[in-house]
Amino acid sequence: MLLEGVSLARQLESAFKQLDEELSGLESGIIFFYIRNNVIGKYGIKHDPIECKSGVLRGKTTEVMEPKVRLAFRKLAIDSLRYKKGWTHGEIQFEFAVSDKGLNISVQFESNYNMSNYTFE
Repeated sequence: MLLEGVSLARQLESAFKQLDEELSGLESGIIFFYIRNNVIGKYGIKHDPIECKSGVLRGKTTEVMEPKVRLAFRKLAIDSLRYKKGWTHGEIQFEFAVSDKGLNISVQFESNYNMSNYTFE
């Protein structure tokens, strides 16, 4: 399937579904999407390192983020696309943290341009 004909919102939703299991065990991190010609190329999660004390790894093995919270996160990510204006190449990052008060999310857009595509008159 060619992604050029698929909306960015639908691509984002599909990527979030693929990240769902990994996202369920995280307390915090950054989900990133690299975009070229309004097509998601590379995406993933940068998360806090796993703690190691006295040679023993201490990572989370249980579900931290509930399914309804992950669904709300996905919806917010898709809704945030309305703030993307006029650019086709760049990056979107969602920094998140789960706390007692719920899920905190910060969205950052980065647009990229290439001068080699311009013609000067």
